[in-house]
Amino acid sequence: MAFKTAVTNWFDKNEVPGPAEEGKYIHGFFLAGAAWEKGRGAEEGNLMEMIPKELTPELPVMLVTAIEVKDQSFVGYYKCPSYVTTGRGPANYVTELYLKLESEEADPRRWTLAGCALIMQPE
Repeated sequence: MAFKTAVTNWFDKNEVPGPAEEGKYIHGFFLAGAAWEKGRGAEEGNLMEMIPKELTPELPVMLVTAIEVKDQSFVGYYKCPSYVTTGRGPANYVTELYLKLESEEADPRRWTLAGCALIMQPE
């Protein structure tokens, strides 16, 4: 099994209309090394360059569903590690979630070099 993620355009958990038909809505993640560009309409947003002086921007509400690994598509997504705190390492590591890139041709290594990660408790 693997996680399939879809970041919504709802920044406030109170905007969520109700429970998801499949999977769960989660909130409270912060980005390190990147920012999130909100999508237009129902379109999902994507990773973007950090905004100056904004070290850990909040990620909008995310829909997480479980799928079989054979059905997972990695094209156009960055395999983003998530940690409990900003102190990275095996003790704080949780899992990897896939975040959408600006296009399918975008190089996900760019975000690895930028140190992009999801943080549950920014300090």
